[in-house]
Amino acid sequence: MMRGLKLLLFPLLMLLPSLGWAADSGIPAVTLSTGEDGATNYSVTLQILILMTMLTFLPAILMMMTSFTRIIIVFAILRQALGLQQTPSNQILIGLSLFLTLFIMGPVIDQVNLVAVQPYINEQLNVIQALEAASGPFRDFMMHQTRESDLDLFMKISGTAPVNGPEEIPFNILVPAFVTSELKTAFQIGFMLFIPFLVIDLVVASVLMAMGMMMLSPVIVSLPFKIMLFVLVDGWAMVIGTLAASFGI
Repeated sequence: MMRGLKLLLFPLLMLLPSLGWAADSGIPAVTLSTGEDGATNYSVTLQILILMTMLTFLPAILMMMTSFTRIIIVFAILRQALGLQQTPSNQILIGLSLFLTLFIMGPVIDQVNLVAVQPYINEQLNVIQALEAASGPFRDFMMHQTRESDLDLFMKISGTAPVNGPEEIPFNILVPAFVTSELKTAFQIGFMLFIPFLVIDLVVASVLMAMGMMMLSPVIVSLPFKIMLFVLVDGWAMVIGTLAASFGI
């Protein structure tokens, strides 16, 4: 018990000299001040702490507030429809999804850079104001991809009163509604991709059954035909183009 307590106190003891140096050198750890316009200004140390905390939410923001979810689900369903278990590998699918997400989210990122990042760098906005400005382009993107039925569902679940406009919808309702809409759209696209390959499987299975070759797996025989069909129709370009078009690009 005492050994565990010493281990917990050791990092705190290591920080004491640095805290003393910060106090002697006049670097405030946490400082809040009110500007002439009434806005609250935070010290550089606190701003860095806020930014580092936001970075920990970056994976969640990538998956829940961008086009990444729809893209990776469609790619996963496509691989399953082709009958390929590990080809392309998960790393390749995730990398392709990330770069396609950057391509689709390019206008949103440019808008965030214009209204939030550059004013913050030029010290025209503080951290809180920059975060509020950055949420605007993401809100517009998610609103265009979210179904009204999903918004109504989460507003009823949370007991939120009706709002006058999309800008009044809180993020704790908009984000799950957006993710639900993305899942539905991804499975709709995946269903359309699955049909041609399912037809090939049925045809091959029927032919093998008619020939009496019941011991031969239809999956093995149909796999080359599915790959050939996918290559002949330029399947990757078609799927990527369909995904981009589904976001209005």
